Amino acid sequence: MLNKTRGRPRGNPDTKARITEVARELFLKHGYPGTTVRAVAAAAGVDSALISYHFGSKQGLFSQSLNLLCVDPTALDQALRGSRDGLAARLLDSVTGLWDAAGPAQSRMAVQDDDTMRALRDYLDGELRLRIAEFLGGPDATRRATAAVGVLGGLIFTRYLNPIHSVGALSPVDVRRVFGPALHAALYDRARA
Repeated sequence: MLNKTRGRPRGNPDTKARITEVARELFLKHGYPGTTVRAVAAAAGVDSALISYHFGSKQGLFSQSLNLLCVDPTALDQALRGSRDGLAARLLDSVTGLWDAAGPAQSRMAVQDDDTMRALRDYLDGELRLRIAEFLGGPDATRRATAAVGVLGGLIFTRYLNPIHSVGALSPVDVRRVFGPALHAALYDRARA
């Protein structure tokens, strides 16, 4: 039964946990793009405003329900602010800051769970790629965003999910130095006619 009142339901302190559980099931079943905040709210029997209250956004709900704290909506929002020239550095700083803070235990958990990995791939290919393309703008923005997500996804995989020693051993400063030129080229080099 859908809660018709706005905000926090009375007398049920486990609402956030129920929303998280329902969201996890829906994200794993339908992926990131196939799951809406409205569907989670309906399945949990709450108003969608309550999801905004507890999680801030669909990204926040996704990251908390799958324990993917490395997918932080505020970090992406911050990376997509500012000059276009600094975008590559901000994206790399965001990835290393979030994934380094998440720690190796969470990375191992994600890689062992096929459904979580699929949901993470959906997020990278959907939300992240679309937001970068929107920031870049122009006729080839989707192509450039796709290339950028390829670089970032490669970094996430080889540094955190299935580490290659030489990449995993890089300091965050070295990650910027090594991966920065490739990400910058992906973001800004236009295909030649």
